[in-house]
Amino acid sequence: MDRKKEILNERSTNRLKKEIKKRIQTTMIGSLSSVEKYFGFLWGEDSDSEPTPKQEQMREIFEEMRTEILDKGNTQIRNADAEIETYDVTWNKYHINLPIRRF
Repeated sequence: MDRKKEILNERSTNRLKKEIKKRIQTTMIGSLSSVEKYFGFLWGEDSDSEPTPKQEQMREIFEEMRTEILDKGNTQIRNADAEIETYDVTWNKYHINLPIRRF
């Protein structure tokens, strides 16, 4: 019985880690997408012409910022994983209690 509980806790922990990772990554990627949407014109995002030297400089700055954001997000994912490891996690799953009426 204890082994079964250990397996359940391990699966629950892994599921929680996966969900937290997905949400942090979604936040990072969504934020970067918003920056590109509103500021992409600065580096010629939607332009078919050759980028100007200033646009190339802005693109380099954006790429540095993008890398920094992703690095910080990945660090937070690792921190969340480590924090989750300090807890006993049990997923309560989804369940519905349906009332039974006799006719």
